[in-house]
Amino acid sequence: MALPNGAGGYQVGAGNRQETLMSAMAAPQTATATATLTAAQVVNQMLVANPSATAAVYTLPTAALIDAAVPNATVGSTFDLSIVNIGTSSGTVTLATATGITDGGNAFVALAITTSAMFRFLKTGDAAYTVYKMA
Repeated sequence: MALPNGAGGYQVGAGNRQETLMSAMAAPQTATATATLTAAQVVNQMLVANPSATAAVYTLPTAALIDAAVPNATVGSTFDLSIVNIGTSSGTVTLATATGITDGGNAFVALAITTSAMFRFLKTGDAAYTVYKMA
């Protein structure tokens, strides 16, 4: 039985709650040494980090650059970024803030080798995002 969509509701697939939700994603972006990430790397959903034997700091792009990459985002819109650190030895990854980016809680702590974390970006205004570390 399909779910009703009255009053502007939204239904995924046939409305079966056990249905696997599918989405599209481009090939994961990559990063190695310390760098300023591009908006494309951040909004792509997944970043594979390989800082090798040294720690890397990835500076986020400015909120204005993210706005340009997702021009239809409105206040309250969110997107997620998963970072997978495949580095070896002491290759930790740390995110660094940029203009218009606010830390919503532990988003800028080091990500240890062979671990991953998900970050949620919340648009809070024009050229303004808050980043939360989810896991």
